[in-house]
Amino acid sequence: MPTRECRCLDGFEPADGFSANFSRGCVRKEALTCRGYHFSALPGMKVPDEFVYVRSRSFEECTAECERNCSCTAYAYANLSSIVATGGPSRCLVWTGELVDLEKTGVLGGNLYLRLAGSPGHNRKSGVRVVLKISLPVISFLVILSCIYLVCICKLRGKQVNKESMKRPALEQFSTSQEVWDQNLELRSIRFEDIAAATNSFHDTNVLGKGGFGKVYKGTLENGKEVAVKRLSKGSDQGIEHFRNEVVLIAKLQHKNLVRLLGCCIHEDEKLLIYEYLPNKSLDQFLFDIARKSMLDWPKRFNIIKGVARGLMYLHQDSRTTIIHRDLKPSNILLDVEMNPKISDFGMARIFGGNEQQESTRRVVGTYGYMSPEYAMEGIFSVKSDTYSFGILLLEIVSGLKISSPHHLVMDFSNLISFAWNLWADGKVKDFVDPAVTESYSLDEVSKCIHVGLLCVQDSSGARPHMSSVVSMLDSEAMPRAAPRQPMYFAQINYETSDATEDLENSANGVSLTALEGR
Repeated sequence: MPTRECRCLDGFEPADGFSANFSRGCVRKEALTCRGYHFSALPGMKVPDEFVYVRSRSFEECTAECERNCSCTAYAYANLSSIVATGGPSRCLVWTGELVDLEKTGVLGGNLYLRLAGSPGHNRKSGVRVVLKISLPVISFLVILSCIYLVCICKLRGKQVNKESMKRPALEQFSTSQEVWDQNLELRSIRFEDIAAATNSFHDTNVLGKGGFGKVYKGTLENGKEVAVKRLSKGSDQGIEHFRNEVVLIAKLQHKNLVRLLGCCIHEDEKLLIYEYLPNKSLDQFLFDIARKSMLDWPKRFNIIKGVARGLMYLHQDSRTTIIHRDLKPSNILLDVEMNPKISDFGMARIFGGNEQQESTRRVVGTYGYMSPEYAMEGIFSVKSDTYSFGILLLEIVSGLKISSPHHLVMDFSNLISFAWNLWADGKVKDFVDPAVTESYSLDEVSKCIHVGLLCVQDSSGARPHMSSVVSMLDSEAMPRAAPRQPMYFAQINYETSDATEDLENSANGVSLTALEGR
């Protein structure tokens, strides 16, 4: 496994002087002033935390913004559409304090422009002669050693063509210890050859599922560890965004109800993501399968409901940034060997920073039926959009019916929400329960779940509870629950296209266009 090297940037030195101990970080060799400075471009960098997002700025205006502010220590003009998800045209980030968590990441990074005192090269001039006196003898010695080494290598080449090192699996870095993984959240880079071998060259018999992003394969590593490999569609802009979203988001998320991303691979035009393998696959394969749905008794279903709610609460308020999933549905809920749920597929997720409460987009992505009214019709999304999707998911788990179920399956009501509302209002919640669990369910728990589900699918986003309140209502009988309003059924959607990808164009008074992308 390659070792990581810590060192100070140009213009900085270790806080402990010339010590090789970087535990206290680096400090500037010369303090910044309003006059006499220059910017040093650092390519391939992961942007530091605690930035200020400046709207409506070009690259030149972003540079001027930092130059005008004597407190500005660095700026970047990053690709925010897929990383920070501001949704605006500007990509200007400015830092005014200490630069924390700065790291060179290579292909996934961007340019960071660091403000340094003095003119270019000023910080190096004073030590150039000293460095030359020390480095020239050292370089000469290393050159002689290198020549000797190369001669030895050439003599030994023959049959020993480094087979051992070539075959050494890059996947040895994976640890079966959860504790080791938690201590080092950096994402592992996996060799394409190892992934191909693990999946039997991506053979069709290894396919676990497929979608608009590509296919998911089951793989077995050399050490016997089973993994799931997501192979993104080649040459797709959506695939690139999906890949970047998952790498940036899931690698830093740690929660028992979120799927774990173990590593990734970029090889020519191939982009692959490696996840923990969950043997029971996805919730929809049990919930909507007549032969298998009885395996989900009521205690298991109630545990899945509460687990998904806790996972969403973590994304919305307990992680470092607010994350909106935007595509919550049964096929994106994976089940481990004990039927515990794990939310997966963050390819469409968006990050909210600072005090952002909602965002709007002209490119609506997701699955029909699980989209909130304001998102499907106006492109506006927030944490309450995920709350709506969770409400639909909850009603599906209780009833065993799809949101896209034909009318005769929901007793001739217009949709599943209408069916649930009328039975709840008439005090007939028993009639809403999946017949497969009639012998194992608790009437109080079922009534509570339907009540909470109806609150989550309210037409107005303001009337829906936050996921923290949803978790409290599911966990405690003492938690008060407001009475849900009768749904207005904002639109009749052809749900049969929920798994197909298509672009529809919606025009509002001839002013704006919204592309709806179903999955």
